[in-house]
Amino acid sequence: MLMKRKEVVVITGASAGVGRATVREFARQGAEVALIARGRDGLEAAAREVEACGGKALVLAVDVADAKQVEAAADEVEQKLGPIDIWVNNAMTSVFSPIKEMTAEEFKRVTEVTYLGYVYGTLAALKYMLPRDRGTIVHVGSALAYRSIPLQAAYCASKHAILGFFASLRTELLHDGSNVKTTMVQMPALNTPQFEWVRTRLPRKAQPVPPIYQPEVAARMIYHAAHHPDRREWFAAWSVIKAIFGNKLAPSYADHYLAKHGYDSQQFGGQVERNREGNLFYALPGDHGAHGAFDERAKTWSVEGWAEEHGKPLAVLVGIGIAGTAVGLMRRKAV
Repeated sequence: MLMKRKEVVVITGASAGVGRATVREFARQGAEVALIARGRDGLEAAAREVEACGGKALVLAVDVADAKQVEAAADEVEQKLGPIDIWVNNAMTSVFSPIKEMTAEEFKRVTEVTYLGYVYGTLAALKYMLPRDRGTIVHVGSALAYRSIPLQAAYCASKHAILGFFASLRTELLHDGSNVKTTMVQMPALNTPQFEWVRTRLPRKAQPVPPIYQPEVAARMIYHAAHHPDRREWFAAWSVIKAIFGNKLAPSYADHYLAKHGYDSQQFGGQVERNREGNLFYALPGDHGAHGAFDERAKTWSVEGWAEEHGKPLAVLVGIGIAGTAVGLMRRKAV
């Protein structure tokens, strides 16, 4: 009797945060995982977690902003693990700063990692998936792909670009009648280490805009989306729906609301070292794990995520209705 081949999954940004939690989720489900990131300490630790679940891990210390490195990584996966079944585009970086204090070099770097890293990953995956006419590419998105916030212009713009790229890719695959699938998962604020290592010019410590969710919420949704790729998008939390559809209904109101509240909501606590270099150009040493500093405030479960995973499409429609009602009430209150 032939044994079923284990699923081969590539995850970028695999050393920490959402990527690290996603590595654990796929490993727990029996996959063999190729780990792509710059930080070797985190990659090696993630590999040990995969192996502890009985799987095989392949460590690939790669900067996703380099297309040749990404393509070479895909070649190595195919040679050492076998045909790639799922490719998860997840790697990111950011800068917390007003636009007027940003440099052109910073905008370029965030765009190269957070947007072009997805493009290069997709091209590398398609090289193998299209000839076989099978495979799935998952793009890890954000509510910020639809609704930008202050102090993260480069990151928000990159997420918007990912959404545009994904829509073109999906349309072309549908046109070609390809069995290669792609889907996008829109994420809420998450408790990841990025807030401790991202370059920042904020006067206080950076935080995710509440409500905050644990990265495992994201990982479960990514795993589900990877195995249900016919659906265009997945929404990991109610806050995502509120941000997306609230912005569609009243974008100008959202601009004014965020102008008033969007600065404080991204900061907490005392001062941080100003002009902290962070991990923008170089990986920071050490294993940073999946979680950030907000465990006490982060939710471990999402009602909307559960509804999406359990095939409750009405959850999205109800969410749209509630978002519309909420925006209407807020607008009347503001008058």
